[in-house]
Amino acid sequence: MSPVLYALLLSLFAGCATGIGSAIAFFARKTNTRFLSFALGLSAGVMIYVSFMELLYEARLSLGELAGSPTKGHILAAAAFFGGMLLAGIIDKFVPDAENPHELHSIEEMGGAHTTAHIHSLKRMGIVTALAIAIHNFPEGIATFISALESPQIGIAVALAVAIHNIPEGVAVSVPIYFSTGSHKKAFWYSFASGLAEPLGALLAYLLLTPFLTPMLMECTFAVVAGIMIYISLDELLPVAHQYGHNHLGIYGLIAGMAIMAFSLILLA
Repeated sequence: MSPVLYALLLSLFAGCATGIGSAIAFFARKTNTRFLSFALGLSAGVMIYVSFMELLYEARLSLGELAGSPTKGHILAAAAFFGGMLLAGIIDKFVPDAENPHELHSIEEMGGAHTTAHIHSLKRMGIVTALAIAIHNFPEGIATFISALESPQIGIAVALAVAIHNIPEGVAVSVPIYFSTGSHKKAFWYSFASGLAEPLGALLAYLLLTPFLTPMLMECTFAVVAGIMIYISLDELLPVAHQYGHNHLGIYGLIAGMAIMAFSLILLA
């Protein structure tokens, strides 16, 4: 399998995890907030460790060699890293503050009686949440794709981290859509479609970036991806893990994610 196809398939796998969240919402009787807090922390731990210990570190060393100076390499890597964070922040601005893409919805919301106005509000919330998550998934797709090009093993780790945190996003979309329409099918497909922005982001990265990827630009791109993943971890994953009400579990997940990633990289060394 070609590296590009492999990277695109990993992005598709990560994006499809929103469908898993939707399916959980239909079959579970109670929201497992402890699991979601731990899983989001785990995802953040993997992303943060990979970003600092692999992508940014390797980019800094390689850019130093390509630029002929360790100092220049450090400056280029730092600029690209913060550029990645800025890019993620700009994308975040496309989402209205009033419609948080990580608005918490519990499975228990599927029951009970509501007014017509509330049902309409829930439907709108589900659709806007799906669009918001789709926008957020673009940089995640780019991160998965570029990471997989750097290393198949790192690509798998990033794809798993993204997939884990896409599960509660699937719940966030499917619960209001299901309650407002009464249709499992609509709730599932809205949720699933929001995740398809992931492989679309990867495809755009391939079409727009790869024709121009010189060795120096490639290393800068790795540093950009590190910045994107740090932003996602600090702005999305950890805050939402805390919102589920199990702060310590989120931190335990964060440490576990880092430890798993560290152990994996030691085995691959």
